[in-house]
Amino acid sequence: MFGPPGYAYVYMIYGFYFCLNVVTQPKGYPAAVLIRAVEPLENVDLMCELRNNPERDTNIASGPGKLCMAMSIDKQLNGENLLGTTIWIEDRKLDPGPIRTSPRVGVDYAGEYKDKPWRFYVDSNPHVSRVRFK
Repeated sequence: MFGPPGYAYVYMIYGFYFCLNVVTQPKGYPAAVLIRAVEPLENVDLMCELRNNPERDTNIASGPGKLCMAMSIDKQLNGENLLGTTIWIEDRKLDPGPIRTSPRVGVDYAGEYKDKPWRFYVDSNPHVSRVRFK
C-alpha cells in the first residue's frame, strides 16, 4: 500500500480471502481503494467455476474475497501495475447509473473514521456487496 499509485496491493484477510486494492497516493504514503465487487460482464462461466458455481449470478463477485476468487487474484499479483498486461483496470465507457456513498463495511475498529462515507457504489446494482447505512 506504500507505493506507487496505480499498482495492486493484494493482501489476505481472515487467513483465507484475498483483497484487491488500488494504490492511490505517491510512494511512501499508505493510501489505497479496496475493490469490493464487480459485475461480471465477460468470462462469466469461468468466474462461476472459480467460485464453485454460486446459485445466483449476483453472488459471483459481490464481495472482496468473492471477487478475488472469481478473478484468480492472489498474493502473486501484489505490486502489479494496473495499467499492465497481467491485471488491469479498463475504461469501458459504461454508464453505471447513479453513484452513492455509505460508511465502509467491516471497519468498526477505525474510530472516528468508521462512519465516514468513503464507500462508493452503483445505486440499485444487484452485484454490489452489502451496504451499511449509518
